[in-house]
Amino acid sequence: MASRRAVRIMKIFIFAIVFLGIFAAGFGAAVLYLWNWLMPTIFGLHTISYWQALGLLSLAWILFGGQRGWLAPAMHRRHKIRERWAQMSPEEREKFRAGMRRRCSGFEQPAAESKA
Repeated sequence: MASRRAVRIMKIFIFAIVFLGIFAAGFGAAVLYLWNWLMPTIFGLHTISYWQALGLLSLAWILFGGQRGWLAPAMHRRHKIRERWAQMSPEEREKFRAGMRRRCSGFEQPAAESKA
């Protein structure tokens, strides 16, 4: 079980590295070309290098985008789940926990219940 989890975490880590590389290459190049095409002619500014474009993209993400765009839906969902949990009775909470244990414990089929 632990080795499967380690393999899964490693796959996610590798995917994240590849995704971030593609993201940096694509958006960094887009910022570079847009800046060098527009800014010198409009405002008389100097052209920039790829690394400066990547830094500018990072700065803009920190100042204007941040993590709000990616984390806001998850935070909203978490708030709704907490609200529902607070409204549950202790019996409903235990029933929910039992259902989650049955569904998430090793992905084996749950034992069939007898109707006798």
